[in-house]
Amino acid sequence: MVCRFLSLLAGAAALLLPLDTARAQETTWDVSLWGKPRAFTYHVEELAARVERATRGAFKITVHYGGLSKPRQNLEGIAQGQFEMAQFCAGYHPEKNQAITVLELPFLGIESLEQEVSVSRTVYAHPAVQQEMAKWNAVLLMPTPLPQYNLVGRGAPPQDASWFRGKKIRATGGIGRILARFGAEPVSLTAVETRAAFASGEIDAVAFAPHAHFSFDTISLAEWWTANLNPGTVNCPVVVNADALAALPREHREALLAAVDPSLEAYIQNYADIQGKWNVVLEVFEKAVVELPTTVVDTLRRDAPVIVRNDWIAQAREAGLPALALVNLVRTQGAAQ
Repeated sequence: MVCRFLSLLAGAAALLLPLDTARAQETTWDVSLWGKPRAFTYHVEELAARVERATRGAFKITVHYGGLSKPRQNLEGIAQGQFEMAQFCAGYHPEKNQAITVLELPFLGIESLEQEVSVSRTVYAHPAVQQEMAKWNAVLLMPTPLPQYNLVGRGAPPQDASWFRGKKIRATGGIGRILARFGAEPVSLTAVETRAAFASGEIDAVAFAPHAHFSFDTISLAEWWTANLNPGTVNCPVVVNADALAALPREHREALLAAVDPSLEAYIQNYADIQGKWNVVLEVFEKAVVELPTTVVDTLRRDAPVIVRNDWIAQAREAGLPALALVNLVRTQGAAQ
């Protein structure tokens, strides 16, 4: 009887073992974002869903829109292990991530989101960039490809270069620098801070990608849009905490990395739909669309980018970065697309 009981107990333990092992392999991650679900975060949401499906719920990634950190503090949160994944925009704090701000230089010749992904990944793989991220205990997981920015504003629209003098424009990174060359005062605001500043008259215009004009409702305040400025874009990667990544069970790590490419493909398709909506808006408000004079755009493209690029190279060199190598890497990759 005792032997039979022990045999049954051993059998029961054997049945419980896979369950205990599965529980031991469960993983939960938190992601720090801001604002609300939108095109800008579509790939993160897609990644979380794909990972959970691939692991049958054993690896759950919870996306938080605020609450974990402020947008400008996500790198600190990653460094301190407050959460495992986060998104940040290089232009919010170039002093923290100067190497990847090379991707925010104006007029790089990158014309599609697919090109943006390719060039970003090439830069992310550079040792100088990885070393800079290592200071924050961060590993770059995937880019957030964004199209060319344009301005929306109120009041008299720009008709020539003189319009920019003294105008306060929400613009970060290379976009802000290029506008400053024409006398504008770039104001570095996070996306969530921008609408209130625009509504109050604190700023005269806003430089955003199309989705952000929808998501943060600057479009309802705007009286005009520029259609052909196209000065550049910003770079806002998704990073993971290095220790959390290293601690993942092999199956979960494989599921995470395998989800990156299809998540970016879904993001790009979703953004194509957003771009279609933006084009419809421009058609409806055709009279409010501003085509800047060719002479203004040509001047922006000819002179200012060289000055901004040279300034960036000088600052990056002072920071100990291989500045010229990074610039040439981006220009070569952009030309090769």
